[in-house]
This record gives sequence, C-alpha cells and structure tokens, in this order.
Amino acid sequence: MRADRVFAYGAAAGLLGDQLLGDPRRGHPVATFGRAAGAVERVLWRDHRGWGALHTAVCVGGAVGLGAVAAAAVRPSRAASVALTAAATWAVVGGTSLAREARGIGRALQAGDVEAARARLPHLCGRDPQTLDADGIARAVVESVAENTSDAVVGALVWGAVGGVPGLLGFRAVNTLDAMVGHKSPRYRRYGWASARLDDLAGWPGARLTAVLAAAAGDDPRGAVRAWRADADRHPSPNAGPVEASFAGALGVRLGGTLSYGGRVEHRPVLNQEGRAVAVPDIERAVRLSKRVGLLALGVGVAARIVVKGRGK
Repeated sequence: MRADRVFAYGAAAGLLGDQLLGDPRRGHPVATFGRAAGAVERVLWRDHRGWGALHTAVCVGGAVGLGAVAAAAVRPSRAASVALTAAATWAVVGGTSLAREARGIGRALQAGDVEAARARLPHLCGRDPQTLDADGIARAVVESVAENTSDAVVGALVWGAVGGVPGLLGFRAVNTLDAMVGHKSPRYRRYGWASARLDDLAGWPGARLTAVLAAAAGDDPRGAVRAWRADADRHPSPNAGPVEASFAGALGVRLGGTLSYGGRVEHRPVLNQEGRAVAVPDIERAVRLSKRVGLLALGVGVAARIVVKGRGK
C-alpha cells in the first residue's frame, strides 16, 4: 500500500478513535512519555542551556526513533501499517478531551456555578481561576480551545503527513516537553530554553494552517483574516498569535487582555478589537470551529501526501 494511503486510512481511523474513545483515564502513552522525560530530567538537570538541549535531544530523539523502528517493523504488512498509524494518531491528538473539558466548563457557567468552572479550568489551561469572573473564564476557555486546536490536533496531523508515525510521535514529544520545562520559571529559564525554541519551530506550520482553516471554516472569514493580519504579531507567542487572532475574528469576539498565571500578571494586547466580549455560548461555538478545523486539517494532510507522492513518480 502506498505511503499516502497508509497515512490517509490510519490518520482518519485515529481521529475517529479519538472521537469515539477520547483519551484513556489511565495509561495514556503521552503520560508515559512524560514520566520518562521526568526521569531523564532528574539525571540531567543543571541550570544550563546545554544540559537542557541534551534533555530535549534524548527525549525527542527517543520518541522519533521508537516511531521509526515500529514503522519499519510493520512496513511489510499493509494492515499493520495502517493500524500503527491509527494508534499513533489516536495517542497524540487530543481534540475530544479538549472539547470535553471546554464544554464541561461551559455547562458549569451556564448553570451559574462559577466555582465549579474555576475548579475545572486548570485542567484546560494554566490561568489563575480565582482572578476570573464568568466572562473571564469563558474568554480563557475560548483562547485555550484555539491554541490547543493547533497544538493537540493540527500540528500533529501536519507532522504526521510529513513524517508518518515518527513525525506524529516526535511532534507530541516536543509539545509535551515544552509544557513540562519550556516556561520561564527560575528552574527552567535556561534548562527549558531548547525545548521552548524547538516547540516554536515545530509548531510554526501547524499554527499557520490552523489560522487559515479557522478563517475558512468560521462564521466571518474576512474578519478572521483581518484580525490575523492586524494582531497576530502583537501576541508574545509566535504561534499562539495567529491562531488566537484568527479564531477571534472568525467568532467575532475579542481575545487577549490582562491574564494571570500563578500570581504573575501579564497585560497582553487585545486581539480583534472590533469584536464583542466573549460570552458563555461562545465556548460551544469555539469547540465546533475547532472540530471543523481538525477535519479540514486531515483533508489537507492527506491531499498534500497524495500530491507529493504523485510528483515523486
């Protein structure tokens, strides 16, 4: 079976598996990788960029290598190749869990239970929930849905289309390491530098594709493009900026502004200034847009593999 068909069938089956099953409560492969990366960190940690780069190379290289060995082992069997691609896709995408958490917070807010929404918010993002009212929580959820659509779905599919199973596992390893050590705390300011920079590079194509697809699939394509062009570069993250700005324009809402992370206050620029304030019903609209973007990303990835394969003949 051609490689483009293996990816098409396997990735589609993996996304279907995510839709039907979501993430397992226990024994998730990403959690297993996180524990392994934590063990490596305990051995290698030094307050130095070089040691952090070695940590990144060991963990990401191990994930890519494991994917390459597994793919080579099943290559003689078409069914096994599709099954491996499906399993890897299911393991690395997280669209269903993202939607479940967002909708759970939305239901709490609709019921007027702000405390329950605050209790659930840390499962979705790192904001300080105690500083947020109902509208602030809704805005945080919409921003997290936008950013995680790129990180948890589209980016993985992009690298799966490029590199098959090794690409899928490698991207999730990079993204997971960034979440673990890629922040600017005293412990990780230097040690996590390489993981953060590699995550920026790996996330670049997926973020731009997410922004394009959000504009195409949203309620206001022109508004999405306008917000992306006007505001994306003002965001401190090179990848979250285009995604959140495009989602803001597509949904007709304002994102950004003052945020609080663990007691640290950030004053970020407003994205899509012309939009209205986020309301609770916008959570469901953002989730539906995220799902449409994920399906379109699968189509783009499959089409790209077919075109590249056809030119290679």
